[in-house]
Amino acid sequence: MSQPCEGCTCGRAQEALAATSGSGPRQLRSFTSPAEADPNATEGIEPAVPLRSKKWFNDPTDLVPELSPKNRPIIGIAQTGSDLSPCNKYHVELAKRVRDGIIAAGGTPLEFPCHPIQETGKRPTASLDRNLSYLSLVEVLFGYPLDGVVLLTGCDKTTPALLMAAATVNIPAIAMNVGPMLNGYSGQKLIGSGGVVWESRAQLAAGEITEAEFLHHVALSAPSAGHCNTIGTASTMNAMAEALGMALPGSASIPAVYRERGACAYATGLRIVQLVREDVKPSDIMTKEAFENAIACCAAIGGSTNAPIHLNAIAKHVGVQLDCDDWERVGYKLPLILNVQPAGQWLCEEYHRAGGLPAIVAELLEHDALPHPSALTVSGKSIGDNCRGDLSQDRRVIVPFDKPLMAEAGFLHLKGSLFNSGIMKTSVISKAFREQYLSNPNDPMAFEGPVAVFDGPEDYHHRIEKSPNIGPGTILIMRGAGPVGYPGAAEVVNMIPPGELIKKGIELPCIGDGRQSGTSGSPSILNASPEAATGGMLGYLKDGDRVRIDLLKRTADVLLSESEIEERKNEVGSYQFPKSQTPWQEIYRGSVSELSEGMVIKSAVKYQRLAQTQGIPRQNH
Repeated sequence: MSQPCEGCTCGRAQEALAATSGSGPRQLRSFTSPAEADPNATEGIEPAVPLRSKKWFNDPTDLVPELSPKNRPIIGIAQTGSDLSPCNKYHVELAKRVRDGIIAAGGTPLEFPCHPIQETGKRPTASLDRNLSYLSLVEVLFGYPLDGVVLLTGCDKTTPALLMAAATVNIPAIAMNVGPMLNGYSGQKLIGSGGVVWESRAQLAAGEITEAEFLHHVALSAPSAGHCNTIGTASTMNAMAEALGMALPGSASIPAVYRERGACAYATGLRIVQLVREDVKPSDIMTKEAFENAIACCAAIGGSTNAPIHLNAIAKHVGVQLDCDDWERVGYKLPLILNVQPAGQWLCEEYHRAGGLPAIVAELLEHDALPHPSALTVSGKSIGDNCRGDLSQDRRVIVPFDKPLMAEAGFLHLKGSLFNSGIMKTSVISKAFREQYLSNPNDPMAFEGPVAVFDGPEDYHHRIEKSPNIGPGTILIMRGAGPVGYPGAAEVVNMIPPGELIKKGIELPCIGDGRQSGTSGSPSILNASPEAATGGMLGYLKDGDRVRIDLLKRTADVLLSESEIEERKNEVGSYQFPKSQTPWQEIYRGSVSELSEGMVIKSAVKYQRLAQTQGIPRQNH
């Protein structure tokens, strides 16, 4: 008989796990009751290589007694939680358990703050600060006497920023996220954070709810500490950290306020000390094979369209060749097997109870669909050894590989005269969208239509209900929203149609050079590169131009001849965008690459494995 899951409130302990995989019962994974005892490392064990921190203390005039015992590694705790970063703030408490684990294993913890990145608070967009947080953490990890680091991740951009920095400096590192919020409810209806915003916006535009009801619904979706409880960018990126091998198996999905999350924090503290002693570095974990495993997992969970941006960036900083073609090659034909919003029905509490990412990986392993089972992880074992046999016992949430929610659910990588690179998330293509745009028997999986062009979200909100030329079949274009144009690449591509079309159940395709929230269920074509601000074709479009999208051919074209395009470029000139408002915005715009290239600081990519290639920084006195 199945046992109740920790934190269970749904009353299904005796029945919900009845539809098993057929492989027999398994011991449920839990950090609060581990299957194997993990012996604590103790002070005095010789590390595989000399501790980096001791080179700070080889002169008696520099001696810091608390930090100087011969074999006691100094472990940094990169703290991303603060009042400005409420999604990650619970890390202030979790860090205490991380510290306990570090001390128990024979290390000395030093906690320090990271530059805040909060999705809902930072303007003009939180992604502007991903690279700033990356830079500041690189300086901390390289310039201070740290032998290893625990990366406390959570909200969207914190995870890639910290992994990028760990990749650049290449000291032993391990990631642990704050965990998703508990389920949100409106009566008996599950309400997912982020997703409820897009749904309620459409209802508000159609006149179905009031502004007060809109705010009420949004508030209900966030009932506890933690990051978004849907498979938005936060849950996606923390799953990617686990799939890459940079987080302990089973850790990504644990809700923030579950007791198991604290136990996971303690286990993470224990493990980082052992990673230092074993000299296991990010470059040993984040290989090309690990990135391909992450791409496969992203397809299987219906992950965010922000994942290609961030994983491509991490790969650049660790020296792995990865591009958007790899995302389609590895991931597109894999099935969607996680039934969690926005691509599915449930939320992250059910996801965790159903087995979390290990159950996803186990399902892929059963069908030889995980590209590289032997890839090493921070646990000291391969991802295959970590997860093999951990099949889910709740088939409502993690469905069988051969009975998927969607058979081909990865990203499509589109190219053409409209842009050189654009991503489309196929797992959120709705039945209505497919019927309206992709079901012409004479032109299957393709559509074309006139465009309505918007220069940023302000222009969109001002004109969407007033433009007389927006009707069924119109393609909405968002431009000026990329890394340079916005700046920072804003989540504004998932536009909703005018209220009158919403009332008729009509969806409109969206294309843009910005991003969209991972919590959105819109099948937008986005991350268009080059962006309008750097000379991309979106910057030269006019209302009424016709665009053709062919998913079978993977093409995205403006229906103008080459001579017409050149004439248009001469007529329109370079795309104009708002001036920089701060020094960092100017620096960022002058250094950032396209979304397809990971939106990285171009000059930073050449700085790799600093702990090995650059030695120890010069003396400070």
